[in-house]
Amino acid sequence: MNPINRKYFFGRIRHSLFGGTLSKGQVDGIGRVLDYRDEKWEHMLDDELAYVLATIKHETGHTMQPVKEKDNFLRTYLRRKPYYPWFGRGLIQITWEANYKKFGIKNPDDALSWPIALNVAFNGMVFGTFTGRKLIDYINTRRRDYIGARRIINGTDKAKLVAGYADAFLDALTQSREAPPEIGEAA
Repeated sequence: MNPINRKYFFGRIRHSLFGGTLSKGQVDGIGRVLDYRDEKWEHMLDDELAYVLATIKHETGHTMQPVKEKDNFLRTYLRRKPYYPWFGRGLIQITWEANYKKFGIKNPDDALSWPIALNVAFNGMVFGTFTGRKLIDYINTRRRDYIGARRIINGTDKAKLVAGYADAFLDALTQSREAPPEIGEAA
């Protein structure tokens, strides 16, 4: 498989997914996801990676950085949540103490650190730690069901929206593997 021409990849998603601009934080975050896949999940299909990226885009409010659950109504809103103080954090918004413990997280703010946030996102989606549903249940060499794959995280909430993001990420991944390598990259 050809390597990803990252310059080409970022150019494609800048326009198709991020309204023509990417912040340094978004580029850094996406780069970390791509690096993590290359280092820890080298056999992951691009179809699966596209869905991971799409989910992270949605779950982080498009920042592509580990974040805390939106606190639109000040701290009192989060304090009323039945799972407080174990509210959503990370690249995937895990909630409830029991879910944090599944990943060995004792301090909820640790889910905001890159190594832990990446581990939670990939392991949770690949092994079905969030809901019991796994990436392979929806995305494999025989099928690609990006709408159904939302069940890995959160039922069917925003399933079509996230599926659209995944289609755009997959297009960019596919096109960037067919693009000429960047100068200085091995062919």
